[in-house]
Amino acid sequence: MYQTIKYEVKNKIGYVTINRPEALNALNKTVLEELFDVFGRIEEDDEVRAVILTGEGRSFVAGADIAQMSTLTVAEGRSFGAYGQKVMNFMEKIEKPIIAAVNGFALGGGCELAMACDFRIASSKAKFGQPEVGLGITPGFGGTQRLSKLVGKGMAKYLILSADTIGAEEALRIGLVEKVVAPEELLPVCEEIAGKIASKAPIAVGMAKTCINKGYHLDLFSGSALEAEAFGGCFGTEDQKEGMRAFLEKRPAAFKNR
Repeated sequence: MYQTIKYEVKNKIGYVTINRPEALNALNKTVLEELFDVFGRIEEDDEVRAVILTGEGRSFVAGADIAQMSTLTVAEGRSFGAYGQKVMNFMEKIEKPIIAAVNGFALGGGCELAMACDFRIASSKAKFGQPEVGLGITPGFGGTQRLSKLVGKGMAKYLILSADTIGAEEALRIGLVEKVVAPEELLPVCEEIAGKIASKAPIAVGMAKTCINKGYHLDLFSGSALEAEAFGGCFGTEDQKEGMRAFLEKRPAAFKNR
């Protein structure tokens, strides 16, 4: 169905793999369009409870496709950046948690794609960076915004303005990734985490993700009000009743996303 990505669902986990290894999985318009489409499908699919996003071969995503970008006009550049942002913002907005399994290069648009996920697990071989100023452009898919929120304004300026590339351990130290694992452990660790998420109440998981994302941009009192609404709303679900009943009966809960 897709030209540049692979998609499958196993054990309530959606696996999205960017599949342009010959171009180090660089993001062109087709990849972005197919990512937007697949995450739209994921949002509507009740079978999917969590998602693992990775890249084929030795790269997560080495950046946006420079060959495609090199001839863009000002208007075309704005349009390409806006579409990339649309895809990243949509990924962040959907209620299904997305884990970035960063297997190799995550540079430019690849770093931005990883940052649009809910958290990042990195192979010890992974490399991160925003090298755009070395190409005469700025980050365009949300990098100037998300990076500062993850690692702080000073560190974001350092990485973006110097165009430095950092390794997985440094990315962990500054808070760009949540965990670093051996390359052969990357997918199993991500599957373990995704499995834990998939076993929990889907409505509550989605509400919690939304509260964190929206509340991050609000003051404490407004964010707390948002949380109170979500907390109360959970008590109108069958899953809340099942979850608490299972706890009291000392058995695993069987959540039905209702």
